Amino acid sequence: MFSYPHTIANGLGESLTFLRRVSTPQGEALEIENCVQPGSGPPMHVHHYQEEALTVVSGSMAYQRKGEAPRFAGPGETAVFYPGEMHRFWNAGEDELRCTGYVRPPDSLEYFLRGIYEAQKQSGGHRPEAFDAAYLMRRYRSEFAMDEIPAFVERFILPVQVVVGHVIGRYRKFADAPTPVRQDHRRIPRDQRGPSPTIQADRV
Repeated sequence: MFSYPHTIANGLGESLTFLRRVSTPQGEALEIENCVQPGSGPPMHVHHYQEEALTVVSGSMAYQRKGEAPRFAGPGETAVFYPGEMHRFWNAGEDELRCTGYVRPPDSLEYFLRGIYEAQKQSGGHRPEAFDAAYLMRRYRSEFAMDEIPAFVERFILPVQVVVGHVIGRYRKFADAPTPVRQDHRRIPRDQRGPSPTIQADRV
């Protein structure tokens, strides 16, 4: 579906380049590079089945797991987020933040983020365009979740938006949407996970 490398941008200070898929002893991984402008970064979110790692190339990255204080990482330092860990990160400096990293396994990440970034560009704001966001969040709810979406909205409002979106023909562009990974997908066993964050990256 995708050729490599390819880059997506949300028009809000974030761009993400998908470099290639590689085989590792722990399974297939998707190697990435990102560029984040000062103050920008994704909201608190979770990958239910994926391990995500970011190593700072230049700039200053702040990151936070839900319920914990923010931590900071500089060039050469790494932060790893394990499956099921609600987290966020952002550019905490005055210069562009550049990171390399991976997501393992890739699952539907490329398709999901491409759609979310496009929806953000459509809306012109931090909240993505409502109909497209509803479709993507509902279809891939077994893989990803956003902490800022209340449970009531996720359970009752988004499904209604999706029905209306289908009726008015908004979702023809999603005809090639890959099948979501379901809850019986094997989580990454702890003994097969990547390296823990460096001590330096755990600066509060």
